[in-house]
Amino acid sequence: MYLSQKPSTNSPMQQPTDQRLPVSQNQPLAGQPSLSSHEILRGQKTIEINHNGSTYKLQATRLGKLILTK
Repeated sequence: MYLSQKPSTNSPMQQPTDQRLPVSQNQPLAGQPSLSSHEILRGQKTIEINHNGSTYKLQATRLGKLILTK
C-alpha cells in the first residue's frame, strides 16, 4: 500500500506531489490509536465484542488472519 506525500510549505526542499511512500501494515496512520491482536485476544483464538447493542465475534485463523463476524 502506498500514500502520496504532499510537499510541506515549510520544507526547504519540496518533493513532487506524485512521489509515493510505502506504508507499513504494522504502523497506524498519523493520529490513529493502535492495538496489537495479541493485546485484544489475550491468548484466546476467539473473543466477543459488544458494539452498539450487537455482539460480534473476532476470530484468529490457523493462518494468522482475523475474521470479524456478527
